[in-house]
Amino acid sequence: MKPIAYLSVCMNPTLQKTLCFSSIVGNTVNRTENYRLDVGGKGANTCRVLTQLGKPAVHLIQLGGQTRPLYLKMCRQDGLTVRWVESGSPIRFCYTLINNEDESITELVEESEPVDPGTEGRMRDRYEALLPEQGTVIISGTKARGFSDALVPWMVCRAKAAGKGVILDLWGRDLLQSLEYRPDLIKPNLFEFARTFAPGLIQNNEITEDETRVKAEVREICRELCEKHHCRIALTRGAKTVWFAEGDRFSEYPFEPIKPVNPIGSGDAFTAGLAAALGDGAALEEGVAQGIRYGRLNAGFLKIGVIR
Repeated sequence: MKPIAYLSVCMNPTLQKTLCFSSIVGNTVNRTENYRLDVGGKGANTCRVLTQLGKPAVHLIQLGGQTRPLYLKMCRQDGLTVRWVESGSPIRFCYTLINNEDESITELVEESEPVDPGTEGRMRDRYEALLPEQGTVIISGTKARGFSDALVPWMVCRAKAAGKGVILDLWGRDLLQSLEYRPDLIKPNLFEFARTFAPGLIQNNEITEDETRVKAEVREICRELCEKHHCRIALTRGAKTVWFAEGDRFSEYPFEPIKPVNPIGSGDAFTAGLAAALGDGAALEEGVAQGIRYGRLNAGFLKIGVIR
């Protein structure tokens, strides 16, 4: 039996610089010899873990600017199969600062430049060409400026019409407008879920500490979404239990937290592990367990989006 193939779509490429410091002192020069540069972004991380799991996976992305050859070279070094369209948009850099003194991890994120006119048409054409060979489409992350709000829902619609599985690691308008096409599973983290469906749960840019209230409200929203859109839901919560929903069932999966080397990409490793398990015919709870296992593995490496 031919193994299921995965198309990991992301429209906001990233080069991720990770820098580790024994301590960080404000208003002065901080130096380190412990740093690395990796291809980042949710789509690339998910595709890399799927590839490490031995799953056929393709990463669809838009690329532009002077660092495109570097991005593609690093993808080849990671064994990634990449299909891309010209966008004229320079690849953004994002930075992770790891402070070993207080165990803090700080992310600095550049916003992307707008893509050139015509990029969306090229992306649609490439997506349509790739779709027949795929079994599951995973669409993740934010899209660069210049893409229309119609693009992601169109991708979901086309995939479902072609009988493909669809997993969405999205939030906000892209997620809301895609639900009518009945994606198989949605997997934002809890903060993204609250921003999309229950902004009243966010205070001072964080989820309220009243977990009883949060869980009750999230449970009801999940029930309504599952009933209306016939989707399944998995909500990661960092080092806390994963909440997941299917039909009228709402559950949580506990796990023992670990001290991470670098947690960046762990959510994407979770997505890849969950997608691989579901593609192999596992139940949702089994998929969540596998996603947690690979998220924990990723956190043990300095490199992002890896399990080995």
